[in-house]
Amino acid sequence: MRAIAVNEWGGRDKLELLELEPPPVAPDGVLLRIKAAALNPVDYKVREGKLADKFPHHFPVIMGWDAAGIVEAVGPAVTWFKPGDKAYGYCRRHELEYGTYADYVTVPEGYLAHMPDGLSFEEAAALPLVGLTAHQGLEILGLRGGEYLFVSGGAGGVGHMVVQLALARGARVAATASPANHDFLRELGAEPFDYANGDLRERWREYTGGAGADAAFDIFGGDGLEQAFSVMRKGGRLVSIAAPPPKRECFEVQYEFVRPSGYDLGEHITPLVDEGTVRPHLQQTFPLEQAAQAMEVLEGGHVRGKLALTVN
Repeated sequence: MRAIAVNEWGGRDKLELLELEPPPVAPDGVLLRIKAAALNPVDYKVREGKLADKFPHHFPVIMGWDAAGIVEAVGPAVTWFKPGDKAYGYCRRHELEYGTYADYVTVPEGYLAHMPDGLSFEEAAALPLVGLTAHQGLEILGLRGGEYLFVSGGAGGVGHMVVQLALARGARVAATASPANHDFLRELGAEPFDYANGDLRERWREYTGGAGADAAFDIFGGDGLEQAFSVMRKGGRLVSIAAPPPKRECFEVQYEFVRPSGYDLGEHITPLVDEGTVRPHLQQTFPLEQAAQAMEVLEGGHVRGKLALTVN
């Protein structure tokens, strides 16, 4: 099979298009013939070796954790899928070796869900990691209808999913972004805030009539984390995916590291896609062979929504 992989950690120049054997299929595993794979910032962090001390790894390491495709084969214990099914999922395994920038990937069947009918393979591939991150983070927050949610960075991959899933819960959502993305946030249904505006706290008070945010979803840490604390009411809840947040008096803070879950995809996200409430936004797609160019765009920052690779 074709695969974009690295044989040593480093920059984009370390990416190679290799011919490798397809991964083995466990008794409870599904072999997915990949039609599209999405890019996430964690992909270049893997490439640079920044996760090498957190996961066992075996070179060559194939990039990518998101995929959509067609089931090629299943293990004898699999009951949810059969060859020919369209499936998608967040395919992070417990070791770094078999990623999704490839013709095939194999994962436990519990990682996958049946693909929504209304999405292209590229759109479906763009959904799992960011959709699960948003859903699981909102579950941690216990976000309820009518509450105010502040999102630091609402136009990116995770952010635009947080906005949509929070609105689906009936929350009132405001999110930071550059002015170029404010109309995009309004189209999603969120109130846009300029993250570079030093009067953000006062702007928040104007937006809410003086109420503090009930909850905040921090994506990047740093200044965004401090902005989140500045707009929250006492007793407000914050979840961060950037790093374990420091404890703050009068606030509830938690850290999220997203977990693969075909159940969450199938039961909580796919129905919202089917009814038209949630849809991933694709800024650009690339052929598999142009993975390095796609990563260059990703690493440049300011991607609206997601980037994806068309595999075959």
